[in-house]
Amino acid sequence: MKKLISTIAILVFAVIFTNDANAQKFRKLDKSPADIVLSPTRGADKVLKIVYSRPQLDGRSLDKLAPNGKVWRTGANEASQITFYKDVSFGGEKIKAGTYSLFTIPGEKEWTIIINSATNDWGAFSYNKDKDVARVKATVTKAADSIEAFSIAVQDGKLYLGWANTIVSVPVK
Repeated sequence: MKKLISTIAILVFAVIFTNDANAQKFRKLDKSPADIVLSPTRGADKVLKIVYSRPQLDGRSLDKLAPNGKVWRTGANEASQITFYKDVSFGGEKIKAGTYSLFTIPGEKEWTIIINSATNDWGAFSYNKDKDVARVKATVTKAADSIEAFSIAVQDGKLYLGWANTIVSVPVK
């Protein structure tokens, strides 16, 4: 009887241990990893935070990944989110503190940057123009070197978006 109980206990333990070991498998690194931009990067007096995913060119062209004239999620995966911790002027438009989606419409000479009140959307599939809080124009400049991973930065009072050989910027005050 003791052997039977011991055998059952060992089998139960083995099943539990095996299941726990299998449960610890992690998926590989995302092909478009998430990133966060904070401004300013240090200190408690934050102005904005952007959470976005960083797609890679990986031999593809920018106009295939973010087509001109079409609403783009401004990154990959979920629509990018921008949080303003205080009221700001974004490209000359007044934006109240809060969290928004950040969409763009790429173009050859200028991009339209869109602040939209809908949040937690996947991509731009459910984008609704009626929820736009602001639309501002941003001039396109050319990067000296190609930017492989889509990138967002905030420097000197401007929000920069860069990818491939394209950089666009919008003043944020």
